[in-house]
Amino acid sequence: MKAVTWQGRRKVSVESVPDPTLQDPTDVIVRITTSGLCGSDLHLYEVLGPFLDAGDVLGHEPMGIVEETGPEVRNLRPGQRVVVPFNVSCGRCAMCDQGLHSQCETTQVREYGTGAALFGYTKLYGHVPGGQAEYLRVPFGDTLPIPVPEGPPDDRFVYLSDVLPTAWQAVQYADIPPGGSVVVLGLGPIGDMATRIAAFRGAGRVIGIDLVPERLARVAARGVRTLDLVEEGEDLVDTVRELTGGRGPDAVIDAVGMEAHGAPLARGLHTMVSLVPAPLARRLMRRFGVDRLSAIHLAVELVRRGGTVSLSGVYGGAADPMPLLVMFDKQIQLRMGQANVHRWVDDLLPLLTDSDPLGVDEFATHRVPLAEAPEAYEMFQQKRDGAVKVLFTP
Repeated sequence: MKAVTWQGRRKVSVESVPDPTLQDPTDVIVRITTSGLCGSDLHLYEVLGPFLDAGDVLGHEPMGIVEETGPEVRNLRPGQRVVVPFNVSCGRCAMCDQGLHSQCETTQVREYGTGAALFGYTKLYGHVPGGQAEYLRVPFGDTLPIPVPEGPPDDRFVYLSDVLPTAWQAVQYADIPPGGSVVVLGLGPIGDMATRIAAFRGAGRVIGIDLVPERLARVAARGVRTLDLVEEGEDLVDTVRELTGGRGPDAVIDAVGMEAHGAPLARGLHTMVSLVPAPLARRLMRRFGVDRLSAIHLAVELVRRGGTVSLSGVYGGAADPMPLLVMFDKQIQLRMGQANVHRWVDDLLPLLTDSDPLGVDEFATHRVPLAEAPEAYEMFQQKRDGAVKVLFTP
């Protein structure tokens, strides 16, 4: 089959790789019909190369048609349409029972002390082949895939794999009071969707901040107040306070993570680590890794005293300095973590109706063949051509 494979820093290619096969009696094989390109994939493209091998299959936002089922699968049948969550979770352990599917005890990667395995996401998270491919082996066939109705196009449901539950959890964790205010930092796929969900759930004031004109315009078109990080400059904090009663927003969602702009020292360290042998790079990153922290530091500065910072952007630094004095003094609540996809499916499926209140049908900015993945990665990483959400079709 054809699949998008990692080949080095800022280098992916579409290669022929072996078709997946059933390995356990509860596995299913899914023929992929649509797969998304995620902002988290850029961390592999740019930073996390030491935890990848050349040829690793990428992607963690797939959906498709069940082609084959293992002998112990009872809830799915060939021909059924499913979305595959990015967490590889069993659905039956103590963590899954609490709705913490990203901490699944069955698939935790104990070698690295990390949470549940993820599709297409490095040795740190299980080294599981991903879904930017023609076929995908999916374990836990009775509990992991999400069956979805026939009829509507894939765009209606594919975001259940990651974008929708991640943005929903970001808003849930932000704990915005009814009619309250929230700032969303970063208007890529997760930030954009978080503004939509926050408004849908009753936030009185939603403010989106970014520095890409096309992303600002896209979010503003849905009635969200937007601020250009570059244009506001040093006045940004004062502007946000003026818009939120003088005290700052009730909540800030950091949807940027380690992709933050600026921080030349951290960027330089990332580049240096990418040049050393992989075993040494892995040790350095696990003990001394530092992220670009401008977004999370801005979130702490913006949020009102007693407010909440909800962190959905991915960070990977083991030695990140944080302004704990300010955080403690302001009595900030901080919530974070990989989205627990299955926890939010019951909330989200009723919204994927013909009325489409979250605008999923037109959420994608680019739909491209899998063969054009290398160009799409480069375009998305450089934020060219208004790229916010790219979908691949095998």
